[in-house]
Amino acid sequence: MKNTLLLLLVLFCAMPSGFAQLKTHTFQEAEQLSKANPKPIVVFIHTSWCNYCKMMKNNTFKNKEIVAELNDNFYFVSFDAETKEQVLFNNHAFKFKPTGTNTGIHELATALATINGQVVYPTVTILGTDASIIFQQHSVIRAKAMLSILQKAK
Repeated sequence: MKNTLLLLLVLFCAMPSGFAQLKTHTFQEAEQLSKANPKPIVVFIHTSWCNYCKMMKNNTFKNKEIVAELNDNFYFVSFDAETKEQVLFNNHAFKFKPTGTNTGIHELATALATINGQVVYPTVTILGTDASIIFQQHSVIRAKAMLSILQKAK
């Protein structure tokens, strides 16, 4: 009996979970990969405190169709707009710019998520193979709409 339960437990753990894992990259990784195999780069610009960003992260980017589309046809970068690390991308060094004692915004987030002079979260920006912006939306994007956007952008 114990052996049967142990065998079932081992088999259950070895089965594929059915949940595809979204492959995320840094800007540097996406740029290097794109040199060998050109694909657009999807950038999800967010912060840790943004509730709408969390909604997208937990719903849109966990949808199995979205995950498959992103993994197959794009390089995906999840970018925290308040990261303090310098990012080298497209022959430019982007840095964190403090706006107060413990606040600030990354230059790359400013470049990719600004509308009417204001940075908006969440923002999804799709960069073409030449690093130009081919799509940008400054709001929550639900899975069905995201799938349509990705299919048009590839």
